[in-house]
Amino acid sequence: MTLSVRPATPSDAATILRFVRELADYEKAIHEVEATEESTRAAIFGDGSVTHALICEREGQAIGMAVYFFSYSTWQAKNGLYLEDLYVTPDARGSGAGKALLRRLAQIALEKGCGRFEWSVLDWNEPSIRVYEAIGAEPQKEWIRYRMAGETLAAFARG
Repeated sequence: MTLSVRPATPSDAATILRFVRELADYEKAIHEVEATEESTRAAIFGDGSVTHALICEREGQAIGMAVYFFSYSTWQAKNGLYLEDLYVTPDARGSGAGKALLRRLAQIALEKGCGRFEWSVLDWNEPSIRVYEAIGAEPQKEWIRYRMAGETLAAFARG
C-alpha cells in the first residue's frame, strides 16, 4: 500500500483534532485536551501561526500526523525543528507511516538549514522509543523539561 506525506491544509483541522484526541487518550490525558476544531485551525493555519502540520495518507485516507514548529539554538546559531506531536492510527502502526513522517520532518529540517530535530516522548512509551532509537535518535537524558500552565503561569506573570 502506498504511503504519502503532505502538508496539512485548513480542511484537515478536524482530522488533526481527532488525532490529537486519540493521542491524548493513548497517553492517558484526554481530560487535558482543550482544543476545538476552530482553535486548531486558527493555531496551525491562522495569521501569524508558527505551527505547521503534516498528514500521512495510505490509499488517500489520513492515518497519521505530525505537528511541529521551529525553535532556536543559541549554541549553534541556527533554527531547530521541534516535533510537538506525532501520531499514527493504531491500525496503521507498523506500516512505516511514523517513519515516513519522521523522514519528511528530517528533510524539512535540512531544507530550512536547521541544526537539529528534537522531540519528547513519555518514558513509558516503549514502542515509540524503539522506533526513535532504530532511526538513530538519541535521548537527551541530562535535560529535565519544565512547564508552567494555567493558574501557575498566570500567577507567576502577575508577580
